[in-house]
Amino acid sequence: MGFGSAGYKLFDPIARALIEAGASDELKEKTLTPHIAHLQEEDWDTEEDSLELFLDDPAIVKAFANNDITRD
Repeated sequence: MGFGSAGYKLFDPIARALIEAGASDELKEKTLTPHIAHLQEEDWDTEEDSLELFLDDPAIVKAFANNDITRD
């Protein structure tokens, strides 16, 4: 069974907070890459939905790509 609420409960708020705080691209990527990996280990199954929300942020897109999650 997947972890569908991981996006809106765990990933999305952290990504938004980093953006709102003006975090550098490097900080966003270094923070979110392992966060995404951990959520995947917990069977995150809505990661593509979260990716879609942040397509306008290259650092976040790269953090997803670092975990082999890309837009089809």
